[in-house]
Amino acid sequence: MQEAKNNLSQQIREATHGDAQVVTVHGKPTAVVVSADTYARLTRPRRGKLSAALLLRPGLAGEDLDFARNPDTGRNVEP
Repeated sequence: MQEAKNNLSQQIREATHGDAQVVTVHGKPTAVVVSADTYARLTRPRRGKLSAALLLRPGLAGEDLDFARNPDTGRNVEP
């Protein structure tokens, strides 16, 4: 973390060139610095897909998702 504080300008420069910067605390990855363009691309809503925007929403809880399956097995096919 201290190194990240000392080199924040350099990390931001590298992130704007497409190189994501991993910030660690006590050797464990804790955060990632990415460019604003990359963040916008990752969080842009996509129709019909479980996108990164959903996964990055902090208020999203597992109980809010419906994983119920349709019991319909489809049509009968003659051999």
